[in-house]
Amino acid sequence: MPINYILPEFEVERSDYRCIRCRVCERQCANGVHRYDPDGDVMLSDESRCVDCQRCVCLCPTRALKIKHNDGALRENANWKQNTILEIYKQANTGGVLLSSMGNPEPFPVYWDKILVNASQVTNPSIDPLREPMETRVFLGKKPHDIRRDSAGNLVTELPPQIELELPVMFSAMSYGSISYNAHKSLATAAEQLGICYNTGEGGLHEDFYPYGKNTIVQVASGRFGVYKDYLEAGAAIEIKMGQGAKPGIGGHLPGTKVGADVSKTRMIPQGSDAISPAPHHDIYSIEDLRQLVFSLKEATEYKKPVIVKVAAVHNIAAIASGIARSGADIIAIDGFRGGTGAAPTRIRDNVGIPIELALAAVDKRLRDEGIRQNVSLVVGGSVRSASDVIKAVALGADACYIASAALLALGCHLCRTCQSGKCNWGIATQDPELVRRLNPEVGKERLVNLLTAWKHEIKEMMGLMGINSIEALRGNRLMLRGVGLNEKELEILGISHAGE
Repeated sequence: MPINYILPEFEVERSDYRCIRCRVCERQCANGVHRYDPDGDVMLSDESRCVDCQRCVCLCPTRALKIKHNDGALRENANWKQNTILEIYKQANTGGVLLSSMGNPEPFPVYWDKILVNASQVTNPSIDPLREPMETRVFLGKKPHDIRRDSAGNLVTELPPQIELELPVMFSAMSYGSISYNAHKSLATAAEQLGICYNTGEGGLHEDFYPYGKNTIVQVASGRFGVYKDYLEAGAAIEIKMGQGAKPGIGGHLPGTKVGADVSKTRMIPQGSDAISPAPHHDIYSIEDLRQLVFSLKEATEYKKPVIVKVAAVHNIAAIASGIARSGADIIAIDGFRGGTGAAPTRIRDNVGIPIELALAAVDKRLRDEGIRQNVSLVVGGSVRSASDVIKAVALGADACYIASAALLALGCHLCRTCQSGKCNWGIATQDPELVRRLNPEVGKERLVNLLTAWKHEIKEMMGLMGINSIEALRGNRLMLRGVGLNEKELEILGISHAGE
């Protein structure tokens, strides 16, 4: 219908002078944007299909292509933006729920960018990480509340099960099915080389990746996909997924089109069937129920592995975390509202949850006030984008950070936000064999290792400039932080002073 027509969001600009009709763009575009017309010896573009993934631009040998935002927009209106109108047209056409992927793109405050780090200069000198040792290793799990000695006076150094990380960063949960085999292999091999962990997500663990078990966190979600004894015993830790930052309070859905033979075998579901995770765990309706699952998993693995409980950052997160800390869990993972996803209802992704910075500060303070901070480690995620974000998170109270979107960007993601389509031109969020092959897992591993090696250097530099030589000394050290452009309530929740104080 003409009433539904709006000019495509993107415009393909092709230089006829440079274009040599090699048809690389046609072969590389999974969305069918480019087409060769032999009669006119010309390349044509169906711009309504373009998602601005930049694949054609990157691979065009003559640099003949450019993707631009279409300037033929609807009449300007601050309240009724073009995207809002387009979404109404889509729903009026289909009666369906809008789906989106990746993180929340709306212009909410990014608190990482409003927090500055203090530096030592005279009375408390800085430390040169090139000449003095800097400790970036962290251990995640329960810690003793005090120093203990045995009957002979020797220190008792035995701890409950811990995860050992060479730096306070891990690859967050991304299931096999939502991302490709090659993407998973890149994450697993990079985690092994870096001495950190990656998370299977709720899709089980492919049999090829069991050798990377000591660097693997296996997830138990409401759908229990791929969960059995060998799976639980394969990983370094077990994570119970209660919630996710991009879609708090709801379950998950992997379309049957993504459930091929390998995904079917790994998830233990019929090939071609939709994998639907219920919104709640049907055996968890209280902290007591959660405690039962925590200890069931510990019992199943002979109390040799720490148990993580992952929750979304929501308004009462401090009280929730307090209950989890008393449930027997060893680690709490909190995912902020900017966390990425393979697919989520657009309205939920963009309007539910709270920023991870505020959630983290509130949880750390609550646990300290109640004297139970040592009961659990805190891991946070939801748009951790750089080494400086990691430093600020640790100073606000985190033991470590999860990264996912940053890792996918390192693999080649161009943030076109169409993961739910399964047509990822970069071979990441797809199960199409032709597209999967575009991601070389060896190259992917190298890029991930390079990224976190760079972050490790930057973390050491930033700790050194603060006069701190270990992550442990930085954890919860909010004196090292100052806010800019924040109101009194925001500063109060974050527990930091304004710049200049």
